[in-house]
Amino acid sequence: MTSVSTYQARDHHDVHGYDHDHAHDSGTRTTLGFWIYLMSDCLIFATLFATFGVLANATAGGPAGRQLFELPYVLGETLLLLASSFTFGMAMLSMHANGRSSVIRWLAATFALGAGFIGMEVFEFAKLVGDGAGPSTSAFLSGYFTLVGTHGLHVTSGLLWIAVMMHQVGKFGLTPVTQRRLACLSLFWHFLDLVWICVFSLVYLREFL
Repeated sequence: MTSVSTYQARDHHDVHGYDHDHAHDSGTRTTLGFWIYLMSDCLIFATLFATFGVLANATAGGPAGRQLFELPYVLGETLLLLASSFTFGMAMLSMHANGRSSVIRWLAATFALGAGFIGMEVFEFAKLVGDGAGPSTSAFLSGYFTLVGTHGLHVTSGLLWIAVMMHQVGKFGLTPVTQRRLACLSLFWHFLDLVWICVFSLVYLREFL
């Protein structure tokens, strides 16, 4: 009887040990897969930057960036996105401190700043189109709208992801799964911040230097 009980206990431990190892392996694969996705996104943006660089002077006799862009306005967009990167960093610090409510508050602040950035970008696009400087006006504007618009779509996707994570943290707490998802989202959000710095420097700032 004792040997049977010992065997059952060992079997129970082995099963749970396997489940733990399996969950760990699954988390590792998820993180690795997300890094691969980010690398593919890097290639996409690198292609868009290269295309814009080729088309930057192809204005077809139309207005160039210096006549179209308002640098203080774009600087305001940039500060919003930089601030959202800071608030997301605070959310991650709160996560490591196991502060569930603090994580949600910082994510909400990040969402508000990101939504403000998207709102300003949409307004900028609408103004350009209204002024007759839409994507079909010149190759330069086609490259501009494609590059900046692709970044904006990524930020919008990030906002949806933030909203989902706020719900999951509120409902399930800071479980290993939600923490792993928050870590992936943090990588994604900071990656978008880095891409925007490149956009600001190579698309907007270069026109005024």
